[in-house]
Amino acid sequence: TKLRRNLWGCAHGMSDEEEFYVRYYVGHKGKFGHEFLEFEFRPDGLLRYANNSRYKKAMMIRKEVNVGTAVLDEVKRIIELSEITKENDNKWPAPDSVGRQELEVVIKNQHISFVTSKIGSLVDVEDSKDPEGLKLFYFLIQDLRCMVFSLVGMHFKIKPI
Repeated sequence: TKLRRNLWGCAHGMSDEEEFYVRYYVGHKGKFGHEFLEFEFRPDGLLRYANNSRYKKAMMIRKEVNVGTAVLDEVKRIIELSEITKENDNKWPAPDSVGRQELEVVIKNQHISFVTSKIGSLVDVEDSKDPEGLKLFYFLIQDLRCMVFSLVGMHFKIKPI
């Protein structure tokens, strides 16, 4: 068992047998270069976040934060409830000039990867060849992104309330 301290200084352990990993990427190459958003949850509780945009000469944002087992358990719960592990991306739109999305999940001895084009709205989902599967993916990504933005925003708030 490995021990790691989270931001509150609490030690938590993760057994080596407990495989869990999530990585999400969305991006494209365009007028402002390679613009992307990427995050990953590692089994040791490390959340890594990167956002790269050259729009208005912005710089890449990189953040890392250690989260506790309760957060990892919630991410696992969200993924399991979505039932995304029962899906495949064979009928989903292939990545194109608009961009690509990737989701990689390792959970409960399953390793799944999805690749599709960027999804602008639910209209894009409904017009696909697999609207039900792509809808699961779409809403799972929305949930994970909201969670990551909340965690990163909470941990790196400049002026505490």
